Amino acid sequence: MSSEHVEALRRNVEEWCEGRSAAVRAPLLLCMGYLGLRHFFDPGYGSILEALNLPIHEGGHLLFSWLPGDFLHVAGGTLLQLAAPVGAAVMFARQPDWFAVAFSGSWLATNLYGIGRYAADARAMLLPVVTVGDGECFDNCHDWNYLLRVLHLLPLDHVVGGLFRAAGFVTMWAAFAAGAWMLWRMARSQAPAG
Repeated sequence: MSSEHVEALRRNVEEWCEGRSAAVRAPLLLCMGYLGLRHFFDPGYGSILEALNLPIHEGGHLLFSWLPGDFLHVAGGTLLQLAAPVGAAVMFARQPDWFAVAFSGSWLATNLYGIGRYAADARAMLLPVVTVGDGECFDNCHDWNYLLRVLHLLPLDHVVGGLFRAAGFVTMWAAFAAGAWMLWRMARSQAPAG
């Protein structure tokens, strides 16, 4: 993205913020900060968004099961888990609702944190797994054990998990910063001149 595109996007977001209520969106920003802190300090934390993330993950397995090859079937859960919040962000950007785009970034971050936890468990396989349908699962039911074994990266499960967690951290706090900046712009546009 060129500097001209970034500047045009910034101006669009600033214009969108004019006259909008920061107070209405402030609880969501607090929620974003809370999620960020909880995920940072507790690698096992599963937020309320897990009730959304898990069915999307399992739906990804069903969606990708129609494609040839076992790898995409297994990876499909993670792929759809990442695609759903990105798709939501694109939809909100087209409306536009720039604060909802930032919240979609937080949603994406919760998925990255969850994937990091799952990937880091690939060798130990201590996390409970969920299957869809009749209860039969592919190979040993642990997506990341299978994926990292096929890629010959199983000994690096903690590294892969750490990379996903780092991506979650960056995404979460970038989304929070964008949301906070937008609320500041909204509040500033509501302030009486003087």
